[in-house]
Amino acid sequence: MLVKLPEAGADALTAPFRTALRSRTYATEAFNTPRISPEVIPVATADGARLRVHAYGPADRDVIVFIHGWSCAIEYWNPQINAFAGEYRVVAYDQRGHGESTPGARGFSDEQLADDLNDVLDAVLRPGQRAVLVGHSMGGMTIQAWAKHYPADVTKRASAVLLATTAARQIPGRATVLPIFNDLVPAPNWLAKVMFGTPLPLPGGRAVNVIAKARLANPEATADAVDFGVSIVRSCRPSARAAVARGLLKLDLHGAASNLAVPTSVIAGSHDRLLPEIHSREIADVLADAGYLDRYTILPTGHLVNIEAAQAFNTELHRVIRMSRRGLTARAAVAG
Repeated sequence: MLVKLPEAGADALTAPFRTALRSRTYATEAFNTPRISPEVIPVATADGARLRVHAYGPADRDVIVFIHGWSCAIEYWNPQINAFAGEYRVVAYDQRGHGESTPGARGFSDEQLADDLNDVLDAVLRPGQRAVLVGHSMGGMTIQAWAKHYPADVTKRASAVLLATTAARQIPGRATVLPIFNDLVPAPNWLAKVMFGTPLPLPGGRAVNVIAKARLANPEATADAVDFGVSIVRSCRPSARAAVARGLLKLDLHGAASNLAVPTSVIAGSHDRLLPEIHSREIADVLADAGYLDRYTILPTGHLVNIEAAQAFNTELHRVIRMSRRGLTARAAVAG
């Protein structure tokens, strides 16, 4: 279970303001709640988790499925939902325990991530339909986990993949988000467990945003981008944030990307301290060896790449979608 008795108090303490943190208004219009009302698609997992799944845009258009990272929610993708929902069928969901999705009975594991994504694809795709899958951070790990546990479904349900500032293994041993550690001296796992695996509410305010910008974003990130990212992370249940962090410390998906048998683009952030560029490079190498790497890009961002460089991120996603359409057309011609 993600929720334990000592953690319930922290969850209760943050409950009154979690929803408000995900629906704040910003001067940067792209960060605001989409004006298009979503279709709510109920998804229940076998172990009892209820996943919040939203679909935006015309039901008969090409499908994009967005999978968010650790401590985030559907709203993390507002810059992309606002940019793509008019032309495409845009789907996003809260990972279990995050946002408004419930924890269910299963603990965190790569198999759980894979099964939840598969349940969402069952609910949002018609028979024979394929989607472009987009994963940020733990969302990218989710896609790799799905490819590991559902390799036969990859070409049946995905037309292309975009992995953004993600990793496959050795997360605490490579992170430089804490000063000194892993830059000068190795960070012990117990320190990461204490720092990230303890269920405490996260404070807000200008000082917190200054620290977040220095450790999670790039030096040129706007105040709105930092505030938006921090607000989304603060909206996560402390119990889920802590439990998933403890699970991520030992996650190992090395080689799973070799099962992503569709064109796959990988984006890294040159200022990313949480999941440094070495992670993305390693995944790109696995994809290249398997023959599935479409493009490897390094953007001048920190970890929140789709927020910090939304225009560049969206441009790359547009390219991936166009490329996936050509692939689908070619498959149809061969089948004909």
